[in-house]
Amino acid sequence: MSTSELAPGSKLRHPKFGLGMILSADESYYKIYFYNTEEIKTLARDYDGFEIEEAKKPDFPMLTQKDVEKAIREALIQTSERMPIVPLGGKWIGGKVVIYPGDEGLQNKEIPIDTFFHKVVMVREKLRVLEQNINNHPKLDDEDRVHLQQYITRCYGSLTTFNVLFAYKEDQFKGSGGKES
Repeated sequence: MSTSELAPGSKLRHPKFGLGMILSADESYYKIYFYNTEEIKTLARDYDGFEIEEAKKPDFPMLTQKDVEKAIREALIQTSERMPIVPLGGKWIGGKVVIYPGDEGLQNKEIPIDTFFHKVVMVREKLRVLEQNINNHPKLDDEDRVHLQQYITRCYGSLTTFNVLFAYKEDQFKGSGGKES
């Protein structure tokens, strides 16, 4: 077995630090506790000077940082898929939002409209969650709930400008008057 394929718990000898035990591993490095110096060192897995004293094989494939990032990304996608699908109005599909700075020496900012729309919908969903949390909070009395609810309603009202992007009227923002602008 190669010294670069050892699992945590394996013991190896380093020419300078002596006997050590692998505590953890990533795709390039081992964290090794050395008994003589009572120190933890991070050393390259492919170092040629290691001598294997006791090899432990991984019970499962070693996870790399990329594996963990991929798993987190997939989990985020799965949880965001629980949000109701809100369609973008047909006339906007494939479009973009362009922001022009007042200073002509600066570059414009272009954002794909579906990205922009997704962010608007995310704000809406987060406001809805905040509204639910306020309504169900055990330490708020009715007066506090009404007071905080008014701020949320005003936020919805401020966002009615974006209603033009929504395919269906029932997905749009409604302010305190219940009217869209």
